[in-house]
Amino acid sequence: MLEISGIRAGYGSMAVLQGIDMRVEAGEIVALLGSNGVGKTTLNNVISGFIRPSGGSISFKGVTITGKKPRDIVALGIAHVPEGRKIFPNLSVAENLKLGAFRRASGNAKQNFERICAIFPRLKERLGQLAGTLSGGEQQMLAIGRGMMSEPELLILDEPSLGLSPIMVEEMFGLITKINADGVAVLLVEQNVMQSLGVAKRAYVIEQGRFVMQGDAAGLLADPQLRQAYLGM
Repeated sequence: MLEISGIRAGYGSMAVLQGIDMRVEAGEIVALLGSNGVGKTTLNNVISGFIRPSGGSISFKGVTITGKKPRDIVALGIAHVPEGRKIFPNLSVAENLKLGAFRRASGNAKQNFERICAIFPRLKERLGQLAGTLSGGEQQMLAIGRGMMSEPELLILDEPSLGLSPIMVEEMFGLITKINADGVAVLLVEQNVMQSLGVAKRAYVIEQGRFVMQGDAAGLLADPQLRQAYLGM
């Protein structure tokens, strides 16, 4: 579904991504793991069209999307839930969700709205509430729900567990599994190694703009190098 080949990108003269190759197949969860500042969010922003790469190519369902505008990438079926949620705090929960269908799937907005309310019953209870007054976990649900309103075939989740309580983290990963079970491919970008490898099929580990490990999620979880570097074991 998603094919990334030789991507290089950065900010001005500062190079961040040093030639990235990766893929996400239809219907799978792929984890992208790494510490802060190693290029995870930069890669997300390149895929979504917010940053133009200096080299390499990206295709989605056989269509080259390198250099396309974000709105056109959304229209093709990629939804990006950014780090920090980026909801509209002064709009209601319902208004935030409806904005998710602005560029894609507007004809199915009513049905998708009802589906999102079924997936996130907590949001259904707060449809008239200002989004900025929600808890951190509820805001993350809202951000994911807004992305789901566009009927994405690929959902990019950037640090969805960041700042959440342990109980809410468990709930969030359960929701990610549920979304994937409905046929949506997920690129899960996280620092939470154990939880991510527990739900993913495959994973990539990035350090300083390069992949240093990749493969089957279960195999990586058992790898002594990864366990020592990221789990302290």
